[in-house]
Amino acid sequence: MSVWFITGISRGFGRALAEAALRRGHTVVGTTRTGDSDLDAAGGALHTVPLDVTDPEQAATAIAAAHRVAGRLDVVVNNAGYGLLGAVEEASADEARHVFEVNFFGALRVVQAALPLLRAQRSGHVVNISSIAGLAPGAGSGLYAGAKAALGATSEALAQEVAPLGIRVTVVEPGHFRTEFLTERSRRGTAATLDDYADTGAAVAAMQRTDGAQAGDPARAAEVILDAVAAPEPPMHLVLGADAVGRTRANAERLLGDVERWENASAGTAFPS
Repeated sequence: MSVWFITGISRGFGRALAEAALRRGHTVVGTTRTGDSDLDAAGGALHTVPLDVTDPEQAATAIAAAHRVAGRLDVVVNNAGYGLLGAVEEASADEARHVFEVNFFGALRVVQAALPLLRAQRSGHVVNISSIAGLAPGAGSGLYAGAKAALGATSEALAQEVAPLGIRVTVVEPGHFRTEFLTERSRRGTAATLDDYADTGAAVAAMQRTDGAQAGDPARAAEVILDAVAAPEPPMHLVLGADAVGRTRANAERLLGDVERWENASAGTAFPS
């Protein structure tokens, strides 16, 4: 059985992943803001530690505590995060910085704290929970999408760096799942609103109205993530949900279309031979 370190197990994907890992008999070291949890160990072993991902010192302390449980770490999951909704221009500098601080820099701190232990083991798996917004951004979530896109890009580079050391990396991009992401516990809106972005505001409002009716089941998603980690060749990107697959394909087709339409002009930018 493996030792899983999962940030943010109070709700959402973090909770679903912890429950699924425990059902399979794994040991889970989960983090919450307070260090308390009401999860049932359900066949595995559960330990909780406090972690505020915005605190530069706490990541190393939490990782060290997790390592002491069994003398190793097998899977490190960065799940803690929140959404910022609103037009890009409407976001204040403080709002922009904070959404990156939690969704990108918080995950980075955990990864950097865990890597010395994983390198020493010459094994391990880093799982970064991103979002379909990081692959196919939509109006009204630009700053959140930017933080998740940064996490995805960093994960791709990291995967190449640590592959020779026996460490694997997967970035998970879920679509709309019935978590608490759209509740006030997990998302914020920009304080400013501008009349010219009424269409963006309407798109955000429409998204918020889907809360509690999303098609995606977090428990099923968690099982797929565990299966992916256990696979002989885990995916670099794990896109979850039919809606996310559709958005990813459409965005990839737009990207390839731009590349193909401008390919000749692009190739003509070299110095003359």
